[in-house]
Amino acid sequence: MMKFILNKATAALALMAASGLVQAGEIVVIVNPANPATSMTATQASQFFLGKSAMFTPVDQSESSAIRAEFYKKVCDKDLAEVKGIWSKLVFTGKAAAPKEYSSNAEVKKAIAANPTGIGYIDKSAVDSTVKVITTLQ
Repeated sequence: MMKFILNKATAALALMAASGLVQAGEIVVIVNPANPATSMTATQASQFFLGKSAMFTPVDQSESSAIRAEFYKKVCDKDLAEVKGIWSKLVFTGKAAAPKEYSSNAEVKKAIAANPTGIGYIDKSAVDSTVKVITTLQ
């Protein structure tokens, strides 16, 4: 009986998380520690993640991750379908290459730490000395 209740509670929590009723921790925008940038607004960050500026090289979380959907909603006020459409057009016209996707906060940190012009986003709880936070999303 207890196992059934626990499984039911776990399933309910997973459903709430998938529907956005349970939010992930704070999301931060990160760059390489050698990058001279010290802060950035969400609007400025959106320019890189929507292909409007090539000053930084954006990296994305996997398309199926909850953090990606939350990030684009908070930074760009767009859902993932809209973002995918923007990048499809940019790639098709040869104006830009879509950001490389990584499947975890750790992989995004590793990519940013290896690229002085990289910019990415991770859960705040994953921040360490290999990256520099330039924006915390509210």
